[in-house]
Amino acid sequence: MNSSGEKRVRRPQIRPLLIAFLCLGALGFFCVHPPCSFAGGIDIPAVHLNLDGDKGPAQVSGALQIIFLLTVLSLAPALLILMTSFTRFAVVLSFLRTALGTQQAPPNQVIIGLALFLTFFVMKPVWQKINQQALMPYEQHTISGQQFIDRGIAPLKDFMLRQTDERDLALFVSMSRNTRPKNAQSLSVWTVIPAFVVSELKIAFQIGFMLYIPFIIVDMVVASILLSMGMMMLPPVMISMPFKLMLFIMVDGWALLIGSLVKSFH
Repeated sequence: MNSSGEKRVRRPQIRPLLIAFLCLGALGFFCVHPPCSFAGGIDIPAVHLNLDGDKGPAQVSGALQIIFLLTVLSLAPALLILMTSFTRFAVVLSFLRTALGTQQAPPNQVIIGLALFLTFFVMKPVWQKINQQALMPYEQHTISGQQFIDRGIAPLKDFMLRQTDERDLALFVSMSRNTRPKNAQSLSVWTVIPAFVVSELKIAFQIGFMLYIPFIIVDMVVASILLSMGMMMLPPVMISMPFKLMLFIMVDGWALLIGSLVKSFH
């Protein structure tokens, strides 16, 4: 109530109704008169797919090519991860962070970035071979597209075969149910890739196990000391983590670990 004792009359909300009517009017105008282009000269392309016409197969082929190109672009990060040394670096660095008990230090962005640049460092000779044997001749129009693909895959295949265990290769060859190849070079790249990934995971887990041993010893010593002192309510992780960090720094752990990982690919 106001000062005169009269009730205040609520006015209708006109502005939202006016905006709604304007939007409906604009939508109706564009439905009746669809714009072909904006005033600035930006055309809106129309997409028409007629499967019954003479150009139907060509349209379907073009659409399939676009889908295939988008699929290849979406799989490019997976190819970079699975066909290079990235898997071993990322898994071992994750094991190191867990063994130290530092939770989010170093963060995931640092681990992925370090693994990525270490991958570039290790794979540099392979990239150079691909550039010299496949990319440069293809740009000079001295080889065909199929030769470009074959020469580009060959260095990556050789790299993966050097790092792949023979038992993993035999496993996937037996599961493929194809004729037994004469040598490893004659294997299909689709057989080499999964065998290489399994071998990389196996090696990364072995390195992770070796990393855990000294840090587990530190945890056991700290836990036994706290138990003997009767400090059972104090978490041993809080006490052992500084000692594990000190041990890792004293032995120059980063240089030792990164150097061993890089040398494991040579």
